[in-house]
Amino acid sequence: MSNSIALPKQHPFLVAGIDVGGQRKGFHAVALQNGSYLDRLHTREVKEVVAWCHQIQTQVIGIDAPCRWSTDGRARPAERQLMAAGIWCFASPTRERALAHPGNYYGWMLNGEALFQALEPTYPLCQALPLAPASRCCFETFPQAIACALAGRIVSAKQKRTIRKGLLDQAGIHLPHPAGIDTIDAALCALTAHHLASGQPCAAFGEPATGLIIVPEPSASRDLQ
Repeated sequence: MSNSIALPKQHPFLVAGIDVGGQRKGFHAVALQNGSYLDRLHTREVKEVVAWCHQIQTQVIGIDAPCRWSTDGRARPAERQLMAAGIWCFASPTRERALAHPGNYYGWMLNGEALFQALEPTYPLCQALPLAPASRCCFETFPQAIACALAGRIVSAKQKRTIRKGLLDQAGIHLPHPAGIDTIDAALCALTAHHLASGQPCAAFGEPATGLIIVPEPSASRDLQ
């Protein structure tokens, strides 16, 4: 059972996806309503992201950043499972190591931590699948894993802009121009949130204690299951 807040059953599928960057890049967010583009936001401020989510009454929020730190200095179980499936991803450090690392190398992860902490009082972190109908939550996801799941195969990360935009086009999500890779990734996170909110099959990597990474159920291949 997921840790979620029930909403009225007639609530539309209003969801958001957020790409998290460091202090300079900030947050790129995209909102979808019933699977179609609704709005977008770019800000460096966590409070502005949270206010925007509340303003447009999002139901489910997918976030491209670790929701929890490593507890032992190794990659979290979710990250190890993704890498075992052929999907390279960052290995989250312990929080202590992130703070001690010179040059703000893990600044984007610390920004992600701040965002999850600000959202969780009203959007509890998803702890299990499937999500209860008409529930509100936030969750961790990963654009490269989303792209592989939607394509049904391992796709090139080097051609991510072309491949990921093509997958959004196939899903009927047309972003306003210009739309850089951060906005595209936010839209992929939002598409995953739409899958989750609308009851479409999703897959979860990892375990609740160190965080789940949730992606759409692979469409054709069994490689990521």
